[in-house]
Amino acid sequence: MLAQEIIRAKRDGAALSVAQIEHFVRGLVDGSWSEGQVAALGMAVFLRGMSRAESVALTTAMMLSGRVMSWPDMPGPVLDKHSSGGVGDKVSLMLAPLVAACGGYVPMISGRGLGHTGGTRDKFDAIPGYSCTPSAELFDRVVRGVGCAVIGQTADLAPADGRFYATRDVTATVESVPLITASILSKKLAAGLQGLAMDVKCGNGAFADTPEMAQDLAQSIVEVANGAGLPTRALITDMNQVLGSEVGNALEMAEAIRYLKGEGVRDARLHEVTLALGAEMLLLGGLARDQAEAMAKLQQALDSGAAAERFARMVAGLGGPLDLMERPAAYLAAAPVIIAAPALRSGRLSAMQTRDIGIAIVELGGGRRKATDVIDFRVGLSGMRQLGEEIRAGEPLALVHAADLEAARRVVAQLQAACCLSEDGSGWQPAATILARVG
Repeated sequence: MLAQEIIRAKRDGAALSVAQIEHFVRGLVDGSWSEGQVAALGMAVFLRGMSRAESVALTTAMMLSGRVMSWPDMPGPVLDKHSSGGVGDKVSLMLAPLVAACGGYVPMISGRGLGHTGGTRDKFDAIPGYSCTPSAELFDRVVRGVGCAVIGQTADLAPADGRFYATRDVTATVESVPLITASILSKKLAAGLQGLAMDVKCGNGAFADTPEMAQDLAQSIVEVANGAGLPTRALITDMNQVLGSEVGNALEMAEAIRYLKGEGVRDARLHEVTLALGAEMLLLGGLARDQAEAMAKLQQALDSGAAAERFARMVAGLGGPLDLMERPAAYLAAAPVIIAAPALRSGRLSAMQTRDIGIAIVELGGGRRKATDVIDFRVGLSGMRQLGEEIRAGEPLALVHAADLEAARRVVAQLQAACCLSEDGSGWQPAATILARVG
């Protein structure tokens, strides 16, 4: 079976057989498919799509390309959450310890940043000493002892996806429903889960930039996952603005720590999404009878400090600082240049081009242009203003954190261009954060 013939078949719109898909996945793992061939098939799928049967075959083959975990004798349900990717989306950082504090066990296998969106793995890499690639024994011990462990994709877990994921990131083939579905679920099925809550982002800062694509992606993930024996529900959530007030790896980690500790006012949209997804996880795991009970348990875990305590234990258990929660500024690297991005006019912030803001973070060094790039954890935006806020000319839209002044000034201009201020308040009305539920 020749790689070029498989590429040709998909290029011409044919459905690939299980054997052809398995040949591709083997080639990803053993290197018999070149980088150019992997990229070519990715583009062919991006342009021609895949049937649900092809998606299931790709998901299953990538899941079986490495180790498949199991959790025998676990005293509670094994649960997880995944996001399709957004700008400022740090929900996973808080949600894993929150659900652990409510009796769930969360072995979260996280990804790196993809395209213009940030990655949970990169945010945890911002913590000095924290191991995103622990041994299987350490991962098992922390999950069982703490209730959660957030790590990166290990070399032996869905390795085919690891290579394909990196190639898609730098070849403009991210926004494909079957490829996103297979990438997410191959890792989640390999993690031995008993329930999965999916956050499908929708809007100008999401890969699913239309309600139709978001619905298609949510339906695809729910159907493929449930068909593979993993009970799954999806929420479609708004991504027409940055989620929370910080964007960038170390900055988002700092915001997550403040959220867990209850320092300051929790961002309303971030809090709503976090609790809504947490409630789905508790319901999937039988840890709450209804949504109201689930919400109450999650809020209690926050208010009592139980979630923050789980986070601290997880960080320490995976090699991070013992006192990160008490002294985050001592460990999370700060950028040498911080300047304000002033509003050029007065008015109500009525729209933002969220994807452009994500791209600006990548250009600062907070994401990758190519798979081998090293991330600068320090850079990003803080104090990001939210839609609907009244801003006077000269007031900051956000603070830009950069490695040098030239880069900071470029992002100031990009941010000013990405934010629309309306003098009369037109062009904006409050939008729902949770747009739909699937499953």
